[in-house]
Amino acid sequence: MIDIGSNSVRLVVYEGLTRVPVPIFNEKALCGLGREVLSTGRLAEDAVDKAFSALRRFRALCDSMQVGEVHALATAAARDAENGPAFIAQCEAICGTTIELLTGKREAELAALGIVSGVHEPDGVVGDLGGGSLELVDVKGHTVGAGITLPLGGLALQDRSARSTRKAEKIVKDTMPDADVLQHLAGRTFYAVGGTWRALARLHMFQKGYPLHVMHGYVIPAKEILEFTRIVHRGESDALAHIDVVSDARRPLLAYGALVLENVVRLGRPSEVFVSALGVREGLLYSKLAPEARGIDPLLAAAREFNELRARSPQHGEDLVTWTDALFASSPVLEESPEETRLRQAACLLSDISWRAHPDYRGEQSLNMIAHAAFVSVEHAERAYIALAVYFRHAGLSLDEDTPGAVLELVSTGLLDRARILGGAMRVGYLLSAAMPDTLPRTPLIVRDEHLVLTVPPDLSALVNERVLNRLRQLGKLIGRECRVEVVAPPAAVQEGR
Repeated sequence: MIDIGSNSVRLVVYEGLTRVPVPIFNEKALCGLGREVLSTGRLAEDAVDKAFSALRRFRALCDSMQVGEVHALATAAARDAENGPAFIAQCEAICGTTIELLTGKREAELAALGIVSGVHEPDGVVGDLGGGSLELVDVKGHTVGAGITLPLGGLALQDRSARSTRKAEKIVKDTMPDADVLQHLAGRTFYAVGGTWRALARLHMFQKGYPLHVMHGYVIPAKEILEFTRIVHRGESDALAHIDVVSDARRPLLAYGALVLENVVRLGRPSEVFVSALGVREGLLYSKLAPEARGIDPLLAAAREFNELRARSPQHGEDLVTWTDALFASSPVLEESPEETRLRQAACLLSDISWRAHPDYRGEQSLNMIAHAAFVSVEHAERAYIALAVYFRHAGLSLDEDTPGAVLELVSTGLLDRARILGGAMRVGYLLSAAMPDTLPRTPLIVRDEHLVLTVPPDLSALVNERVLNRLRQLGKLIGRECRVEVVAPPAAVQEGR
């Protein structure tokens, strides 16, 4: 996909059109097409030349990578400039494909669909800050409202204010009250989309010493973001520690992005700001999926893909999902919300992805892979829960100096307890089955009559040794239940060969 934005021109090549599209190549060129559009009405010649040069390279890359289908879109700068039509025509000639010139309303819709595609049950307002414009649109679940567009992109503000943040502040304050959509934001989530806001969030992340450097799903409380954006737009960002984590090309726009975000939060009064790595491009891909594909849970889809690629037996991962479904449904002590169920199932699917590593490092490697994987539709605390559950499955259930402290910072006591319980259950399951399929369906583990009961058929009774019993006792201790093993003969029809 080729994205001709007001600040950057980007190529992203995906493996295919799936519910969880995986980028295999991603490159951008900061061309600044929107730099002078509001003051001159035209795209600057040097910016156009940079864009054409980038597009020629992107076309050559698509050819060498044998890309099957090229989608291309353009946003505010090309839309608003008087030489925009001629620019788009030349871009189409270079790229060899039709370029969709997005209206402000269409851009808002696609940004919202990007959030729908990568956030579990979103509820709030999506804001997509580009170089030329700001799009705002309400979203709840899969329902997307009517979007609006405002001329408050970073480059546009820089241009209109003659690089004066004081003038830019007045422009933002005069323009923002027109955004009626913000009247419905109070107490909900503001989903921040766009490179400038991601750069702000990255600076905040490092300034705070946050333990997980994954941008998608990074959440900042509203009060905290207000304080931070005020520091940045007052021109103090260069004095902040860790300013070097923001590229030199992005730094001039930080103050303008901070101004806009501060006013969104001040007027809309959201409870938090959710930083998204997904936006218009992902929204366009999502819009092209069949309805049944859109309904797939992207976290479970990604976990299943990892399971297929890296586990000894992918079917065993599916067996483990069903096996733990029965266990967790068998007792009020283990009762789950629907959200907790999907997280447990994802952990089961990811539980054997590091089996090729040295045994002493399987837990650590699994934790790092899961904590930093390009998963969507999962919050940071939930990501940490999944990673810790798989870590405990490999490393044991004790909490000591070897337990990764950075990830522990992200989870509550309740989530940590659930991670240890799930890790304990998986330790029983893997020892019983040796990670092979078809054993777990025949050896159910449930809570019955206040006991943790493992049932095995006679032909599998030799699998239960002292190591299995010790792990059962460990799990029973975590959930406050005594353990017992029942050897049950198969049904008569099976005994008689019928």
